[in-house]
Amino acid sequence: MQTRKQKLTNRLKWYYPLERFHALFTFPVLAIYAVFHYSIQDLVFLLYGFVLIIFILWQGQQYWKLKLYRLTDVDFDEKKNLSWFTTAKKINVSLIAGIPVVFLLQWCLNDWNMLTNDTLGWAIVANTFGILEHINYYHTQLMVDNPSDFSYIRKHKKLKRASLAKDLYEHKL
Repeated sequence: MQTRKQKLTNRLKWYYPLERFHALFTFPVLAIYAVFHYSIQDLVFLLYGFVLIIFILWQGQQYWKLKLYRLTDVDFDEKKNLSWFTTAKKINVSLIAGIPVVFLLQWCLNDWNMLTNDTLGWAIVANTFGILEHINYYHTQLMVDNPSDFSYIRKHKKLKRASLAKDLYEHKL
């Protein structure tokens, strides 16, 4: 029977590369697809959402990689990484605050008319997903995808505080 540490180590061995794959492949490919199928003036808001998602997923994969390093006794500069995550969190908040500005820019580029194609709907989804990813990493864990997460919710009747949020509060990774 595997220990809890072994289970987490095995999970992180595939989980952080999956997050990296989405940050470096999935969303960039979606952005490239959009650029080839729509005019740039219709894509500003959507591409902004993709940039937000990519930036936050990059942070997530980096965090899970460092957690794996911690479990497997691989050295890393904890102070430098804590500082990086603190800065990244501030950048995320600035990017999220910029969403309404970019929406207005998109609206302006389309002569103050709502887009008639489906890019507006996808842009709203992308920007909302970016916000939810930020919450998931820096505030409350929204992703519930394993038995221990379900057990926690059943026992405590609430979502967990995000692991990265706890680590930043405790100044340790």
